[in-house]
Amino acid sequence: MSYIKFDKNHLINLEYSLPLELLRSNRAGAWASQTIIGCNTRRYHGLLVCPQPAIDDDNHVLLSNLDETIIQNDAEFNLGIHRYKGGYFTPKGHKYLREFELDPIPKVTYRIGGVIFTRELLFSTLEDRILLKYTLVDAHSHTIIRLKPFLAFRNAHFLTHANCQADTSFTEVPNGISIKLYDGYTPLVMQLSKEVRYVHAPDWYYNIEYQKEMTRGYDFYEDLLVSGYFEFSLTKGESIIFSAGTAQIDHTLLKRKFREESDRRIPRDNFENSLKNAAQQFVQSDSPEATYIVAGFPFFGNQSRETLMALPGLTLDSHDRKICRSVIDTVVKNLNGALLPFRFKSRQPTYNAVDPPLWLFWTLQHMRSKFDPKSSLWKIYGVSLKQILNGMRQGTLYGIVMQEDGLLRAGQAGLALTWMDTIVDGRLVTPRIGCAIEVNALWYNAICFALELAREAKDTVFIEEWAPLAEKAGKSMLSAFWSEHRGFLADVIDGETKDWTMRPNQILATSLPYTPFSEDQRKSILSAVRHELLTPRGIRTLSPQHPDYKGVYQGSQRERDLAYHQGTVFPWLLGHFAEGYLRIHGKSGLHFIKGLYSGFEDEISNHGIGSISEMFDGDPPHKACGAISHSISVAELLRMKVIIDQFETKSNFNS
Repeated sequence: MSYIKFDKNHLINLEYSLPLELLRSNRAGAWASQTIIGCNTRRYHGLLVCPQPAIDDDNHVLLSNLDETIIQNDAEFNLGIHRYKGGYFTPKGHKYLREFELDPIPKVTYRIGGVIFTRELLFSTLEDRILLKYTLVDAHSHTIIRLKPFLAFRNAHFLTHANCQADTSFTEVPNGISIKLYDGYTPLVMQLSKEVRYVHAPDWYYNIEYQKEMTRGYDFYEDLLVSGYFEFSLTKGESIIFSAGTAQIDHTLLKRKFREESDRRIPRDNFENSLKNAAQQFVQSDSPEATYIVAGFPFFGNQSRETLMALPGLTLDSHDRKICRSVIDTVVKNLNGALLPFRFKSRQPTYNAVDPPLWLFWTLQHMRSKFDPKSSLWKIYGVSLKQILNGMRQGTLYGIVMQEDGLLRAGQAGLALTWMDTIVDGRLVTPRIGCAIEVNALWYNAICFALELAREAKDTVFIEEWAPLAEKAGKSMLSAFWSEHRGFLADVIDGETKDWTMRPNQILATSLPYTPFSEDQRKSILSAVRHELLTPRGIRTLSPQHPDYKGVYQGSQRERDLAYHQGTVFPWLLGHFAEGYLRIHGKSGLHFIKGLYSGFEDEISNHGIGSISEMFDGDPPHKACGAISHSISVAELLRMKVIIDQFETKSNFNS
């Protein structure tokens, strides 16, 4: 029996099934995403969404949807479902759904009278190609299948409308067609594993309504072009493969390709394996020399902060060593002075973030402990690490500079350089100009780790220069951030001004391998965080006691941005909370931390099924929101499980 499964009662209930979304991606940066019943509710939904480098740096929706129709005795049963203007659903193919299961690959089962028909979905690992396997499990009379493709050919962030510029002509290819609506695009090549009939009848379908975009305050009507339809007969027990890609394929190999791709998948037969399967979806390789991490689906690109925060958790197994090293090498190649671009592969890169280069040190610490305990990282990356530290010490863009007291200051008016970086109406929602606690926790950890590597490599020049600075920075953190009577740390310090708002950023001062704070201080910090910020779905970004607290993430873009770091819960913070907590409480804290980890198992069947969402509402019941699959949410839960296992066995844990 499949671990993640939905029956007829779930599927035909649109209030239940429409919020459940499915995602499949590949190493080439492409993806397929829909609701589990096949009704698109977002502009980002589509069966083939892939990069179009000749146009821009974004992904584009080529194949939006594919309607299946079963024909018997001249009676047609359309299995598709679309929502049109006014909330009107047609056709209503979901009424024929009987089952959806996710393991080993997504599979839906339809029943129409005596007909049982299944569809299985796979995304090619290395190509921009989706593969759909259709099987006529049972039938008592001659059965014809019709497939009707809905085409978009537009940027995933925007919508398209009927126009006379679309080129509706096509080219025949073996067992299919090739079509390209606009110049600059790669063609969409649709083929099947056996000979079929294609009827070309281009027509626009108007005012398809995307419910998610409506609730998010964006444009939500789209017109899609149906080029025609494919038609073929199936006999009982027969299967056929439909392929949609950006290049032609040998149709005789489609069944074998589907089987080989299926065999590569990690079974989703339990919670941990579901996380491991989801982890694979974030890795993207443009070439053997460049490997990236997608921050999250469907909104995000290859962002440097999320890449380095997620990498340790996404590459836990020994066979991931090559991927981990390739990502780090790609990151290092993008260094510009002391800083990393906010987003990789951007034609106009920006360097408006202070912490990504400091996360590199943390990532290397994990790479060293998992894969390279005896190798000299200083020899490989020492030049880059020195470049970051020296650049920040001397001062770089946007007021990023080491102060005389050894603390790292960052920020200037109108800019948000930390992970709490939302700006609304030109104003910072969480102004954190000055010395932010998590930035300085990362700064201190970076200096200390660099000194560790330098001592092993006997780099006396670096040691003599930086050892006094590490001591100075540690003492300054203790005196500047800690409040004895409050029992926790200031969030930001700017000169004589200290912000004592209860936020989760101080957790990093308890979880990083190097910290200047004592065990008693860390215990007090975690106790305060647990009391005011901890929820079953992660850590709140602001205490509910604060007047600016927003407990629900919903509404327009402006309303959501105002709530983003003002109470919204982020799962990734749990990994650092668990690490800091178990360092203090040891095995006596295992039951509590294991409960937090296992509590997420229910979420594997919600929102983005098979994965973990970007964030959750601050107020109960802590509804999932944001990206349906987020790299650091998945990564830190996986890392949390490793931390739990290490404490249970008392092995390989750096306290």
